[in-house]
Amino acid sequence: MTAAPREVRQLLVDAAAALPGVEGRHEAELLLLQVLGRERSWLFAHATDTVGDAEAAAFAALLERRAAGEPVAYLLGRRGFWTLDLAVSPATLIPRPETELLVELALARLPADRPLAVADLGTGSGAIALALASERPQARVTATDASADALAVARGNAERHGLGNVQFRHGSWFEPLQGLRFDLIASNPPYIASGDPHLQQGDLRYEPPGALASGHDGLDDIGRIVAGASAHLLPGGWLLIEHGWDQGAAIRARFAQAGFTQIGTMRDLEQRERVTCGCLPGAA
Repeated sequence: MTAAPREVRQLLVDAAAALPGVEGRHEAELLLLQVLGRERSWLFAHATDTVGDAEAAAFAALLERRAAGEPVAYLLGRRGFWTLDLAVSPATLIPRPETELLVELALARLPADRPLAVADLGTGSGAIALALASERPQARVTATDASADALAVARGNAERHGLGNVQFRHGSWFEPLQGLRFDLIASNPPYIASGDPHLQQGDLRYEPPGALASGHDGLDDIGRIVAGASAHLLPGGWLLIEHGWDQGAAIRARFAQAGFTQIGTMRDLEQRERVTCGCLPGAA
């Protein structure tokens, strides 16, 4: 016996009730629109449309995966960041709004009227590199990642957005950048402590562990980046690193030990310390 056709609005009401958290309705809409191949504006005029059995079944399957905790970004295969719609996969960290602060701070240090060399370490989906490349078309952006699968996603995003001023190099942190120097180096490296219980909760359970955790205090990779940056920065060049809300003091100390000046930590919209910046001494 064939099930009775379901209206869009009733499907969404039922789905929202089945999903946890305050974002249940919004997530249900995104997943249904993914199945139907529609834009969100379509919902307002088609709430009473019926959904066929195949589409309803596909929607139910996505809801089940989301209810089990799988991130919406992975279910959709994309996430918006800056002005870009980026493909994501379980090989990449899901871009987050707080990382846009890093982009803003980098752009403030990158004049738009001349060629510049920029590096993004641990690029993942390419979020930082592509945002900077899109805003600074004269810049030459080099993005590195230890994951070949992540780089494949990032390359695809660059091609999709027609950003030809980005190149990708496979390797950990500075390894693929031997002999190169940059006006600015940016990174959103792993900064969660390896034993943090949050790694076993929510979306973090599905994201690549190597992109999240770094040692007992979360500072192992950050320490490597700060220590190695001066060999890859031009005089007057900047290093910008995103980090955890309680790591600012420790990271500022590492910047100072490495010889950086103009060291400062900027806060995100929730007033948590989020990005630390430092300048390599010398005339630009």
